[in-house]
Amino acid sequence: MKYTRLGSSELVVSEIAFGGMSLQKDTATKLLQKAFDEGITLFDTADIYDQGENERLMGEALKDHRKEIVLATKVGNQERADGKGWDWNPTKDYILASVEKSLKRLQTDYLDLYQLHGGTMDDPMDETIEAFELLKEQGKIRAYGISSIRPNVIEQYVNRSSIASVMMQYSLLDRRPEETCLELLHQHGISVLARGSVAKGLLAGKPADTYLNYTAEEVRAAAEAVQALSTNERNPAATAIRYALYPPAVVSAVVGVRTAEQLLDALRAGDASLSAEEYAALGAVLAANNYQEHRISAS
Repeated sequence: MKYTRLGSSELVVSEIAFGGMSLQKDTATKLLQKAFDEGITLFDTADIYDQGENERLMGEALKDHRKEIVLATKVGNQERADGKGWDWNPTKDYILASVEKSLKRLQTDYLDLYQLHGGTMDDPMDETIEAFELLKEQGKIRAYGISSIRPNVIEQYVNRSSIASVMMQYSLLDRRPEETCLELLHQHGISVLARGSVAKGLLAGKPADTYLNYTAEEVRAAAEAVQALSTNERNPAATAIRYALYPPAVVSAVVGVRTAEQLLDALRAGDASLSAEEYAALGAVLAANNYQEHRISAS
């Protein structure tokens, strides 16, 4: 397992991160402990996953390793009073109130990485940034970032904040970040946490289906290219994850883990590598897709 500094922060994270969105109560502790034992140090969750239960599961399972891990969660989606859905709320008051709840559920007095779970151009960004900066001053968080796929929103945070990271979807079937975001973030020393690197399993053995702007036939071609470059040591899931890890801006792949098999795939990726020739060969299979909305105005 390789480890890299997260942006300009003091955090050092494992190249493979444990994405906890789909944790199940009966297997969570075993999977999280196994991940830690195998060298994974970055564990990611969010306050909306299973209405906070996900944070509780992660906090309980990892409390004995608190000083040895990088604990990340997200904020910004407020549960409605009737429990039927969520509303977007990036206000300072909501962030400051929410962090206390996450700290309690995660059984810790600080978060390593606190992430805005989305973002729009209509947000009160200065107020949002002020909340995160205040939490840093108070020692309740060590660094902050955003989880967003919107280039125009990302550009605003690059220019107006001290974010350490941006979590975004990136895979062979979603190359939109390559157009502007990856280079922009790399130039500013902001790290990318890549999610969705196996494209809902479509690059790792699931039957071909449409994905974003790609037809099922195109998805099949991409999956076959991944399969052709895979080996016993680097199976298709690991190959797809290595593709997402190749750009220099990407420091960690946040791999969703629900089963022991998925964890094994993630760990295989951590032990593997992808050559420049292999990365280029995979990228040549399909034309790269671009963002149709939320574009940076100057592009």
